Amino acid sequence: MPIKLIIFDCDGVIADSEVLSASVLIDQLAGLGIVMTPADVRRDFLGRSFPTVAQTIRERFGQPLPDRFEADYRARLLDRFAAELGPTPGFMAMLDALAVPACIATSSSPERAGRTLEVLGLADRFAGRVFTASLVRHGKPAPDLFLLAADRMGCAPENTLVIEDSSPGIAAGLAAGMPVLHYAGGAHLRGAEPVRLPPGIRSFDNWGGFSQLLADLQQGVRIP
Repeated sequence: MPIKLIIFDCDGVIADSEVLSASVLIDQLAGLGIVMTPADVRRDFLGRSFPTVAQTIRERFGQPLPDRFEADYRARLLDRFAAELGPTPGFMAMLDALAVPACIATSSSPERAGRTLEVLGLADRFAGRVFTASLVRHGKPAPDLFLLAADRMGCAPENTLVIEDSSPGIAAGLAAGMPVLHYAGGAHLRGAEPVRLPPGIRSFDNWGGFSQLLADLQQGVRIP
């Protein structure tokens, strides 16, 4: 089936933001006496919404989080974004050359996604084409968000390519009946243990090679 739409995840795919997110969360939890490492965050929270992350923390460590925990986390994170956030290497050049319509489907809040795109200078580029987990009942790894995005964009699932960096995101794309590619070029995955991919899922770490991957998919070439 030809690819008529590309759905990009945001954090870790478009924005090289996951290291910043993990750092802010780890520091904030340390203030509560909860110790987590970047590897813990990458393994347990990558690709999941903040309410899911917070619930996991409460259950695992058996203590409530302060009422302002989420609000303080988001405020600190957006301050870090303003000072340090950039796109993943090569993404802007790839996007400028991309001839297929694209949108974003992210587990981030609307506020975080919006601010991320503003900092990257992509807010106008994706105006009206950003879909967040707040729009569906079940976030990733459920297929709901990707199915909603494809429907709003007027594209059938089988013609929609998902680009994801996380296991929940990959599972969501597959559950939606969409072809999926795993992007491994974000700073949070460099030097880390490789993500365990389902059979048949190709991983790439360089946007410079994406056009050839897309061409292969369009031509029905089996990607090894």
